[in-house]
Amino acid sequence: MSWLQLSFDVPRDQAETHSLHLELAGALSVTLGDAGDEPQLEPGPGETPLWSEVTLTALFESDPASAALIERLALDLTNRLGVRPRIHRIEDRVWERVWLDTFKPTRFGQRLWVCPHGQPPGDPDGIVVALDPGLAFGTGHHATTAMCLEWLDGTALAGKTLLDFGCGSGILAIAALKLGAARAIAVDHDPQALEASHANALANGVLDRLDILASADFTDTRVDGVLANILAGPLIALAPRLSGMLVPGGDLVLSGVLAEQVDAVSAAYADRIQLDPPRLRDDWALIGGRRMPDSAP
Repeated sequence: MSWLQLSFDVPRDQAETHSLHLELAGALSVTLGDAGDEPQLEPGPGETPLWSEVTLTALFESDPASAALIERLALDLTNRLGVRPRIHRIEDRVWERVWLDTFKPTRFGQRLWVCPHGQPPGDPDGIVVALDPGLAFGTGHHATTAMCLEWLDGTALAGKTLLDFGCGSGILAIAALKLGAARAIAVDHDPQALEASHANALANGVLDRLDILASADFTDTRVDGVLANILAGPLIALAPRLSGMLVPGGDLVLSGVLAEQVDAVSAAYADRIQLDPPRLRDDWALIGGRRMPDSAP
């Protein structure tokens, strides 16, 4: 069995945006690697460093539709970057293990570490989410996920129930439970995401406190916190629903938002949520706040 691979080099500040674009376009996986020979030292608290020049490698199925998609992507990237991406047909490999070559233990905030299975954190007292990369989005290395993980690490979660809406790999729900939340609910429309969330929760010993539901099967419920790391359009459309599930004083965390989309997303929630200043990283933003006590349910 063969696959189609698209790869190109970009400056560090463009890597996350291009990575998400490839994932949304239908790439089975996107890996980030060193485009030169630049050593990467252990990151400090809250840091998710990349090399100065990053090689992005996207994997696609080998079929006519994917070949046509890659050609469209290559043309767009050539116009953007001035250099045509490299396209190769390659034989099947164990892609998750290849990805682990660049997926290393990473700290988010002060206590929380995301580590590939079998790799210890840099701090023996750290709280560890063990997670190998898979097809479901979310290992913590994208800026949107990283900011959510840092928010979780810095928030008192004991006894709370949190909703992870658009859970992907389940990383946010699992991290919340590892950090002391009483229960979590993970919701996604993608069956692959639900399967990945189940496997990751089982591997991390939190499956008994996690409800994993398809979007079509999820009934709105009151929760202490909502995390939604999706995209600006769905976040705006879902504003009444997501804010309406929060108990008074409950926490709202929205990510997957480009910096220029902050005002539009914030406006959709401003009638019910007391919003904090957005947190920014690269081209991305995290919007957080609390449900106003006097808001209507």
